[in-house]
Amino acid sequence: MKKAEQERREREELDKMLEENQRRVEEAQRREALEQQQKELERYQELERLQKQKEEAMRRKKMEEEEERANQMKLLGKNKSRPKLSFALGLK
Repeated sequence: MKKAEQERREREELDKMLEENQRRVEEAQRREALEQQQKELERYQELERLQKQKEEAMRRKKMEEEEERANQMKLLGKNKSRPKLSFALGLK
């Protein structure tokens, strides 16, 4: 009887150890999955931030180019009108 009792107790202890190990493994896997998810989220946010920066830079560049073009048109417009004026005055 004592031997059977001891075997039963040892089996219960072993089962408890196995359950505890299984719980630890599952906990570690869950923690690892959460960490992985967090890393992916951070990476996505970083990519999103870089994309916004790129779009902002392109928008600024486009605005600068448009301003430059407008300035050139003003200059060209002034330069074109001056020779016409002086030419017109020269005919008189």
